[in-house]
Amino acid sequence: MFDIEVGSALVMGLILGGVILISAWLIWLERRLLGVWQDRLGPNRVGPFGLGQVIADMFKIFTKEDWVPPFADKLVFIVAPPIIMICILLSFAVIPIAPNVGIIDLNIGLLWVLAMASLAAYSVMLGGLASNNKYALLGSLRAAAQMVSYEVFMGISLLGVVMLSGTFNLREIVESQRDGWYILPQFFAFIVFAIASVAESHRLPFDLPEAEQEIVAGFHTEYSGMKFGMFFVGEYIGVLLASALMSVLFFGGWLPPFGIGPEDSIVAGIFWMLLKTMVFVCFFVLMRAAIPRPRYDQLMSYGWLVLLPLSLINLLITGAVILFQGV
Repeated sequence: MFDIEVGSALVMGLILGGVILISAWLIWLERRLLGVWQDRLGPNRVGPFGLGQVIADMFKIFTKEDWVPPFADKLVFIVAPPIIMICILLSFAVIPIAPNVGIIDLNIGLLWVLAMASLAAYSVMLGGLASNNKYALLGSLRAAAQMVSYEVFMGISLLGVVMLSGTFNLREIVESQRDGWYILPQFFAFIVFAIASVAESHRLPFDLPEAEQEIVAGFHTEYSGMKFGMFFVGEYIGVLLASALMSVLFFGGWLPPFGIGPEDSIVAGIFWMLLKTMVFVCFFVLMRAAIPRPRYDQLMSYGWLVLLPLSLINLLITGAVILFQGV
């Protein structure tokens, strides 16, 4: 029999391999969904339904010249792209996929994810600084300010979930939602977390660090080949991580809605976890298709003047309700 317990080598390989494969497939999914929502064709020529387009793009990236600018800080320039991939993949180590399915259960799992998100900011910052290019530098400074700022609101928004569950362990947070998902008592926290997740992954409409019409391509202007591929795929892995976190923290993770089906079945758990995660992935794509990009000052002002007070008010009300119920 195969060992499917938490932390087994089989589970570790399947989760990490599956994350990378799904993230690559999301490139095709995003193009197809954008085509549907914008009333045009997506990739549909290479392979069935255009699925071969992703494979063709991978071959193109692998065979493209891996150029390092002579004016760049070569060591930092080379080291920067893998950082974002490593940090996001390490975050998946604490994500519970189904009952008894996961890589590791940490008592500080939620703090681990936030710590890895903070370290990922170094990737874009170092990439822009090492490029010795004014457009890349501007993009890296924008990315650092944006990611550090929205991490504050993201962390505060999750404190309400921690207060209700009494733990930082993500698997225990899922288990604590058997009597009801946290989306209802923590609706405003979910809104803040969702917006902060878009800003953290610098996806449209919050892709100001790589706004083409202003700064060419931002922090990865000088990158090509697999180094650019790491930044590119790392963005999709970040989207998948944010979607999985929304499912785990606010929508019961692998728990079925309305008690549909068994709650402790591994197969059913994986199905529900994947389904919820993919719904949020489609939400990320829909935002790209529907919402225009704000100015950078508007993005930062929105975070500090709207999301910060909203997350603090949610935390205050949650604490008051818990104290009132305990009296």
